[in-house]
This record gives sequence, C-alpha cells and structure tokens, in this order.
Amino acid sequence: MGFVSSQNIGQSVSDYEVEKMIVKCKIIDTFPEFLAFWEKAKTKPVDMQIKLWESAYMSQWPELLEKQQKDYFSEGLDWKQIAREKIFPFLEERLPAMSEAHTNLLKLCAPVYEKAQKALEVEFNIIFVIYVGIGCGAGWADSFDNLPAVLFGLENIAECGWSQSQTLTGLIAHEIGHVVHRLLREKVSKVDGSGPFWDLYSEGFAQRCEHVILGTDTWHQSAGNVEWLIWCEKHKGWLATEFLRLADTGESVRPFFGSWFDILGYKQCGYFLGHELIRNFETATSLKEIALWDKREVENRIRHALKDIAERII
Repeated sequence: MGFVSSQNIGQSVSDYEVEKMIVKCKIIDTFPEFLAFWEKAKTKPVDMQIKLWESAYMSQWPELLEKQQKDYFSEGLDWKQIAREKIFPFLEERLPAMSEAHTNLLKLCAPVYEKAQKALEVEFNIIFVIYVGIGCGAGWADSFDNLPAVLFGLENIAECGWSQSQTLTGLIAHEIGHVVHRLLREKVSKVDGSGPFWDLYSEGFAQRCEHVILGTDTWHQSAGNVEWLIWCEKHKGWLATEFLRLADTGESVRPFFGSWFDILGYKQCGYFLGHELIRNFETATSLKEIALWDKREVENRIRHALKDIAERII
C-alpha cells in the first residue's frame, strides 16, 4: 500500500511501489492557500472576493486558472457572472463540507490510483489537483504540468454533497477512468470525438471503470438520494428515448450530466444510461477494445443501443 508524505503548503507527493515498479502519484493541494485567502476575503463584497480569488489565490497556479476561464469562454459564458451568482455567495456555508472533502481526498487518491492500475492493467503517472474554483466540476479529467491529471473542485463537491469517503472514492475512480480512456486512445493515436453520443459513451466508460476499479457497483452520483438508482432503472427506456430525442433535435443533453441541471428532478442520469450501454457492449467485446472506437462507430453503436433499450423496455 502506498503513502502520501506531506510537504510544504501547496503540494504533497507520493512515490510508492506496486509490484516492484516505481510509479508516481502527485497531489497538488491548494486548499491551505484558499483558506488563507478566504480568511481575508470572506467579509468583502462578492465582486472583490472574485477579484482576490483570481489575483491572490488562483494566480499561484496560472495553468489551473487558465483552464477554468477557458472552459467558460468555450461555452460563451462569463465566468465572473457564474462565480457571482452560483459560487461565491455559498462558499462560507460550504466550507465545512469542503474541509471534509479535502481531508478525504488526501487519504484516498493514492490508494484508489493503486487499485486502478491493477484493475485496469494500465500503468501511468498522474497528478491530482485539489482546489476551490468557479464551478467547472467536482471532478475534471485533464492534464496538468504536461501529465495526466484529475482536478477536484471542492466547491462543486460540497454543492453535490459528495464530501464523504465512500462517495469520493467513487468520484476518484470515475475520473481515473476518464484518464485511462484518454491514455489508451493516445497510445494508438485515436482522436477523440464530440457531441451527445460521444459524451454518453465517454461518461459511460468512466462509470464502468469506477465499478471495475472498486470491484462493486458504486454510484457516487446517488449520494444523498436512495431513490436515484431505482428511478433510473425504472425509467431506463424513457431515458434512452429522451436522450435520442434531444440528440436528434440538436437540443442540449446537459440535463443528463450537469450538476446544475436535472431530468424530472433527478440529476446526472446520463452516467447511469451510459454505464448500461457500456456494460451491454462488454458482453461481446472487452473494455479496452470499447475504449478505442472511433467517433462514427461510437455514434452508430450508441444510437442503435439506445433504440434497443427503448424498444425492449417499452
């Protein structure tokens, strides 16, 4: 089992041995610096808090700041408006949940990473970044410092109610699934796709990886809602039909994925639906083979599988 050794404020690094091969799992922990910033900023007007978040706190990690700002820019959104309306007014009340999540992430990232390498039979280096951001996601598979990375937004984790160990274990495994998916594709020069069918495929793949890594059907999205999985199972055919309708009419499928959206009061049902598709595909092929489908194959297979679920259940 690995260990995490704390260094100075800002980062901790773990190097641990897995079957006599040294691999690296680096944790960049920005939360202590957030607390120092927030102690000075919490009584100031919201616009000043946002300005200080950018200049006094997040500026210490310019790559992380740029990723968040670009994420909103790519969607034609004003990140400051999002921060003003959805993030900063709630930071103080969510601070206990963010602190709990921070503590648990430091304990859980390395062990889950170790499990992932064994379960998925893929060796890779990774950086985990813990930060308080502007709502880009509870977990975000990307790159950082030219290495595969998972970025954990404590503000979104707290908002989703995912601060406890069991839920965070699932979230970590899910995001590692995204990282492994990218690495498998990059290894054979496969270009990623885009669009609603690709989103369902990639999120379903990551959700399936979560279950494979942890050896059980965890659903971190269901935290705090015991009826979530039951409802998704019961409405599987309707979810497939609705996803097809939105995709074919060009409407946004965000209600299936985003934490700020819902379908009939249930959030993130796309992860359940995508997982069901990937699990069905595994009856005929391996997870690693599924990871390498090109965009056209993904769209054809996903569309056909959704129609099959809708017709079979209806």
